Amino acid sequence: MGRRIVVVTDSTANLPPEFMARNMIPTIPLTIAWGGETYTDGVTLPAETFYRWLEEREEFPQTSQPAVGEFVKFFQSVAQRTHADVILGIFISMSMSGTIAAAIQAQQMLPELQIEIVDSQFVSMSLGFQVIEAVQAAEQGCSLEEILALVARVRENTTQLIAVDTLEYLHRGGRIGGAARLMGSLLHLKPLLHIVDGQIESLEKIRTRQKCLRRMLEVAEEQLAGRRPLGVNVIDVLADDVIDEFTDEVVERLNPINLYSVLATPVVGGHAGPGTLGLGFYTLD
Repeated sequence: MGRRIVVVTDSTANLPPEFMARNMIPTIPLTIAWGGETYTDGVTLPAETFYRWLEEREEFPQTSQPAVGEFVKFFQSVAQRTHADVILGIFISMSMSGTIAAAIQAQQMLPELQIEIVDSQFVSMSLGFQVIEAVQAAEQGCSLEEILALVARVRENTTQLIAVDTLEYLHRGGRIGGAARLMGSLLHLKPLLHIVDGQIESLEKIRTRQKCLRRMLEVAEEQLAGRRPLGVNVIDVLADDVIDEFTDEVVERLNPINLYSVLATPVVGGHAGPGTLGLGFYTLD
């Protein structure tokens, strides 16, 4: 009989509620400090409230990874509740957060547990793609080595494009990566960004939001080159004015096997800012 492998992740994976309800993925939340209060991502601060505050308040929220002690309790709880032989943690990019560093410290404090930690090199549903594939593979009885190889394939074949209304939020939150050098030249432009080696980088500089969204779909089609994506995510941060039409175009032009349309969790959305729209996709061929 094979070993029981339980996949865990963090709240930035932005997994769809229906998938979470069906699979009950153990998830450790990141935290948000704002106005003298501390909240847990997606748990004690509803996204709707968070985004209203983001537009109303002058003070910027501060996000942080789970503490090492919280990770220790999390791993212990997962082991006790699930009777896991192996805990496989797939987390937000190490270049974007200290989450993996905290997880590794907790792993070292729990030598009695077999804990494997993977740097997804992504955030939101592009991290979630790796979690979904790992969960399904574990359910099918795949070995740890097979699951790790599959997750690596998903990671290598994932593209995440991001259209932000302004770079201000990424800049203030310190998550802008290599796109920081463009701050001055992009004040009046709508940048098309992508994630490269775990960091947010500039892909193209575009003059209007509408053209940016149109170009995002063109880039997706170019990269897919006729292949049908196994999964596509459409993630928005209060992009109500364009989300429905954009999603319809995604379905028509990319024809994904699975489509995930989600509102970004507060930790993710707080760094991207209102009006952001993201498009991620992956294939395995």
